[in-house]
Amino acid sequence: MTGSTFSLLNLFTDADLIVRLMSIILVIASIASWAIIIEKSLLMKKIKIASAIFERQFWSGGSLEDLFNQLKGKTLDPMGAIFVAAMKEWKKSYSLLKGRGSQTKSSSLNSRIDRVMATTAENEMSKLEDRTDWLALIGTTSPLIGLFGTVWGIMTSFSAIGISGNSSLAVLAPGIATALATTALGLIAAIPAVIGYNKISSEIQKYGVKLESFASEFTTIASRQIDETING
Repeated sequence: MTGSTFSLLNLFTDADLIVRLMSIILVIASIASWAIIIEKSLLMKKIKIASAIFERQFWSGGSLEDLFNQLKGKTLDPMGAIFVAAMKEWKKSYSLLKGRGSQTKSSSLNSRIDRVMATTAENEMSKLEDRTDWLALIGTTSPLIGLFGTVWGIMTSFSAIGISGNSSLAVLAPGIATALATTALGLIAAIPAVIGYNKISSEIQKYGVKLESFASEFTTIASRQIDETING
C-alpha cells in the first residue's frame, strides 16, 4: 500500500479477518451511539418545551378540573402525565372513601395521590433513560475492542515477517497501519458515546429533580383542596 493509494477502504481491505470484524463492530457501535444521542437530544428538547407549556397552564390560576379535562386522553410530557395520573386517583379515591372520617379520608387521599405520582414519575424517568446505558457500554468497550484489533493486527504482521524472513518497512508498515486504524476507530466510537452519555444523563437527572419538585408542589395544593372539600 503506497501513499498514493492510502485510504480507509484500503486499510480495511488489507486487514486481517479479525481486524476487519473488529472494525465493523466499531463502525456499527459508532452509528448506534450517534442514533441514540440524536434521538435523546431531540426527545429532551421536545419534553422541555411541552413541560414549559404545561407549567404555564398549571400556574395560570385556572381550575385544576378544567386543566385535567383538557389534558386527559392526550399524549403528555412526563409532568403532564404525573398531573393527570394524580387527578384520576384523586377522583377515584374520593368516591371510594366516602363515609369515612374526614381526617382518615384526607390522609388516605394524600397517601394514594403521592404513591400514584411517585409511580408515574418512576415510569416516565425509565422511558427517558431507556437505551442511555448503551452509550455507557459503547464508551467503555470500544477502546478495548479497538486495542484488541490493533494487538491482533500487529501480531499477524510480525508473524508474516517471521514466515517470509523479510523485515523491511515496506512489508511491516501496511499491517501496522491497518492494526492501528482499529484503535482510532475505537476512540471515534467511544468519545462521542461518553460525552453524549454524560450530557444526556445530566439533563435527565435535572429533569427528574424538576418532576420531584412539581410533585411536591402538587401534593401541597391537592392536600389543601382536599381538606377544604372534606371539611367545607
